[in-house]
Amino acid sequence: MGEAALKERVKKGMHTEQKIVEGQWGCTERIKRLRELSVHGSMPSISMERAVLMTEAYQKYEGTCSSPVLRGKAFYYLMAHRTLYLEKGSLIVGEKGDRPWAAPTFPELCCHTMKDFDNMNNRERVFFKVTEQDKQIQRDVIIPYWQDRAMMARMNALLPEEWKKLFAAGMYTEFLQQRGPGHTVADGKIYEKGYGDFLAEIQNQIDSLDYNHDLQALQKREEWEGMKLVCKGMILLGKRYAALARSMAESATDLQWKKDLLDIAVTCDIVPEHKPQTFRQAVQMYWFTHIGVTSEMNNWDAYSPGKFDQYLEPFYEKDMSDGRLNYESAKEILEALWIQFNNQPAPPKVGITLKESATYTDFCNLNTGALRPDGTSGVSDVSYLILEVMDEMRLLQPSSNVQISQKSPEIFLRKALEISRKGWGQPAFYNSEAIIQELMYLGKSLDDARSSGIASGCVEAGTAGKEAYVLTGYLNIPKVLELVLNRGYDAYTGAFVGVDTGDLLTFASYDEVWQAFLKELNYVVDVKIAGNNIIERLYMENMPVPLLSVITDDCILKGLDYNAGGARYNTSYIQCVGIATITDSLAAIKKNVFENKRFTMAELWNACKSDFSGYDEIFHIVSQETPKYGNDDEYADTILHQVDLALQKTIAGRKTPKGSRTVVEFLPTTCHVYFGQVMEASPNGRHAHISLPDGISPEKGADISGPTAVIKSCSKLEQLKTGGALLNQKFTPSVVAGQRGIDCLAALVRSYFTMDGHHIQFNIIDKETLLDAQKHPEQYENLIVRVAGYSDYFNNLDKALQDEIINRTEQTFS
Repeated sequence: MGEAALKERVKKGMHTEQKIVEGQWGCTERIKRLRELSVHGSMPSISMERAVLMTEAYQKYEGTCSSPVLRGKAFYYLMAHRTLYLEKGSLIVGEKGDRPWAAPTFPELCCHTMKDFDNMNNRERVFFKVTEQDKQIQRDVIIPYWQDRAMMARMNALLPEEWKKLFAAGMYTEFLQQRGPGHTVADGKIYEKGYGDFLAEIQNQIDSLDYNHDLQALQKREEWEGMKLVCKGMILLGKRYAALARSMAESATDLQWKKDLLDIAVTCDIVPEHKPQTFRQAVQMYWFTHIGVTSEMNNWDAYSPGKFDQYLEPFYEKDMSDGRLNYESAKEILEALWIQFNNQPAPPKVGITLKESATYTDFCNLNTGALRPDGTSGVSDVSYLILEVMDEMRLLQPSSNVQISQKSPEIFLRKALEISRKGWGQPAFYNSEAIIQELMYLGKSLDDARSSGIASGCVEAGTAGKEAYVLTGYLNIPKVLELVLNRGYDAYTGAFVGVDTGDLLTFASYDEVWQAFLKELNYVVDVKIAGNNIIERLYMENMPVPLLSVITDDCILKGLDYNAGGARYNTSYIQCVGIATITDSLAAIKKNVFENKRFTMAELWNACKSDFSGYDEIFHIVSQETPKYGNDDEYADTILHQVDLALQKTIAGRKTPKGSRTVVEFLPTTCHVYFGQVMEASPNGRHAHISLPDGISPEKGADISGPTAVIKSCSKLEQLKTGGALLNQKFTPSVVAGQRGIDCLAALVRSYFTMDGHHIQFNIIDKETLLDAQKHPEQYENLIVRVAGYSDYFNNLDKALQDEIINRTEQTFS
């Protein structure tokens, strides 16, 4: 549909703002009921079924076959024996657990202890209820088999002591202790082929093997045999749902529900065995794949639809033309999908992994409005339909973003901003041109960058369906400087964890401080990446993912698993946290100790050790009278650029065992809170144990020159060399009200993206509302805020994270 037709649809009110009454979200009574059930009628709980079935499968097959075949047999066993749930009124079917909001566990990755189960059950926030029967199964069945076999146990046995010391000190985290490698994003192939087609393609590869000349032939055959088994498992899942729906229809007395069940059966007759033929089948095909991938492995992040509007567009247009679909029925199908997303909480996390990502959100991220493979705008009627569904459903999952390019219709940007202005943190805004340039910088072809360039998880750029881009953990950049100041000693653990870079009291110049910082940074990164390499090798050899390999180019072609380098592109991310704090801290040292000589290094060090108690003058100087990042201040921004270059030089380009290239990224999830909690006071005036700023956002309260100055400072980072950089901005509702508010926001987004900014998102809420929500949480049950790369209920956040959001600078347009 052309821009003129879209404008006409908007003019007729098809996309106007809606007044949604509490408890009335959804376009039909069916959807309203299902949404209410998802949000208020389901208790987050543990489902032991997957753990039990995987244990049975491993006990039956382990030691009789190769790892890929073992994983394939275990997946097929799971699909054959798992409970199928089918809620009355459903249009899209499939759950990860045995019921909505029942999260499976993955003992082959992390075998939870009985104490873990108590913690998950008793947590005030992000809890999972555990029954006595669940505990008995974990104690008597799961732990005896998995406690020494689990990937986390293997890692702990192999990782060196220096890695463990830095980890305990909060210098970095490690995603892959409790979750599997990601990212996992769909491209268009699952709408062009069914799993029966993939099965035939794999069998052709097996039939063409040449054992005389291909010395990897046996290894390839085993990989392909594992892939065949998961394809058969996916086909079985569809057939079982079709049979269940028909069986339920036989006894159904509600005529509408009987018809719905028969429609489900017909849909499941087609997908996932065959390629979808209709809009509804296409949506169900994605969802079956989503359930399959996230049941096979607890991926970080989960499984995202990629350019969903572009994949659905041909089905939508054909069904509309054939009279099979209308706008409202298409919306109902998508809203049913949104509910299925919301029914799948991220599987439970414990310990540091919980601290770095304390949310039920599983980071599924839709890309809407991205450029097409030929470089033209991808905005279509389906794009607007997705925006409307997102707005009308107002659910945490899936996370939704819009890609904005120079070719995006202005009306599309403004419609997205109108939704964002409502104050619940979605959609986020991404720069299409920047994503393409980032991917090409990292070695992707222009064609692949255009056709598959997406943002997933929080902000990470990658090529959907063609790349394994794996998050390996967050890196606490300002704590590197803390180790320098303390000569390698960590006050949090009471141990020496870093290297002694010399007595700072003897440093005669800022350059000596800088060189000491670089030395400490190199040590920390060396240890972190050495651990990454051990962990990656463990996954390569012990934890193949044949289903994910089937749907990722070029794993079938190579006969090589996704976790072993089979994807066309392989990337390893280290997510850097606290760029604003380290910039402002170095600025405070350079400006005040060595240039203006307002105090000595000893005095500043003592002030930090005392959390500035008794050092009011020093605190005032560093917090109020020192250049700060976020104000378009050349002094501070020059230091920012130097830190950025140092991170790139130290981290970027390092090779990994499966051939990945290591890349710098700037995002925190909730780890900026944890990292701040394990730190003393910082030289920029940040108090001890207070959260670091999120992403590349300035230090809280430091950005006093307005949002334009913020984006100009952020543009000093070489974002096109990163895998993504997250920027949060906060406005009060009155500042962005009316047409002027939309005009200002649109200009801000366009301006930042012209300067190669990767991402920007907004919290539109005032401080007073958030403070009142802290005091009276029962009155703000549905208050949603933007945290980092995701939104969450304010009441689901712990107080430290709530405080961090409350204290973000409220920007104004002058």
